[in-house]
Amino acid sequence: MNKKTILTGIKSSGRPHLGNYIGAIKPALALAQNPAHEALYFIADYHALTTLHDPKEMRHSGYEVAATWLALGLDPARVVFFRQSDVPEIFELAWVLACFTSKGLMNRAHAYKAMVQKNQEAGVDEDAGVHMGLYEYPILMASDILLFDSHLVPVGKDQAQHIEMAADIAGSFNAVYGPVLTIPAPYINEATATVPGLDGRKMSKSYDNVIPLFGDPKKLRKLVMRIVTDSTPPEAPKDPATSSIFQLYESFATPEQIEALRGRYQTGLGWGEAKQALYEVLEAFLEGPRKVYDDLMAHPDIIEGHLAAGRERARTVATATMDRVRKAVGVGRA
Repeated sequence: MNKKTILTGIKSSGRPHLGNYIGAIKPALALAQNPAHEALYFIADYHALTTLHDPKEMRHSGYEVAATWLALGLDPARVVFFRQSDVPEIFELAWVLACFTSKGLMNRAHAYKAMVQKNQEAGVDEDAGVHMGLYEYPILMASDILLFDSHLVPVGKDQAQHIEMAADIAGSFNAVYGPVLTIPAPYINEATATVPGLDGRKMSKSYDNVIPLFGDPKKLRKLVMRIVTDSTPPEAPKDPATSSIFQLYESFATPEQIEALRGRYQTGLGWGEAKQALYEVLEAFLEGPRKVYDDLMAHPDIIEGHLAAGRERARTVATATMDRVRKAVGVGRA
């Protein structure tokens, strides 16, 4: 049986939050359970360098990401779990790919366009604050994906452009040298494509509207109680389909709990009751993983052991791909 390779990663810039779990970790772990899949999941620490320049925070954040995946059920014996910076072939391939990537393609990257628009609105030079790490970010991401012959990449809908760019870049390379690189496709779970944050917008660290996965349960409850709602009175029926509280609830509750809360929405309940219900299912889900997470963060040597094993497995694949690429382009020994 020819397995499909699944690859995903989380940038190590800040503590992982509910949006990371619902949008990426949960579907990625489910995909890894399929015997038809070969899964590689990594900590994207060099991607974090675009915004994070404190070395202590960089290392700590990497451990937070690793501990989160492990605490939530990643089996390092079943999944190739590694740190991006431990695989130098990623950065070698990034240069090769850069030589087949048009500037026009990079100009269309969402992050770069957003920065340019922000600068234009502020009346400053449109490239103010734009460094080449931000500009070439999609190339490094393409290298992450293409180096491991990835077939599917679990992403949120807003990240699909990166996979499409990786496919375009691989196509440009293959047009010159033949079918050397595997063309990837995004894997989008439509039910969790956009996870709402505290203010109703997409949950994102850049919006400061996230709910961290692990931390003090009292703080968790305070954050849940801050979720923005409308002024609909408690006794009025409410549409669960338009409620960010219910949308989050669905990702952690049982089918029976979901239907029960749906019924309460339709007959009328206060927003405080809905938030309390969300907090209770979150705490029930997170209590066990939180203990594992805290233990791993207290013993980073355990995390390093898992990452060291993953590095060796990842580099076995990476070196084979780079051998093909070097042979194709005509560099190194014949």
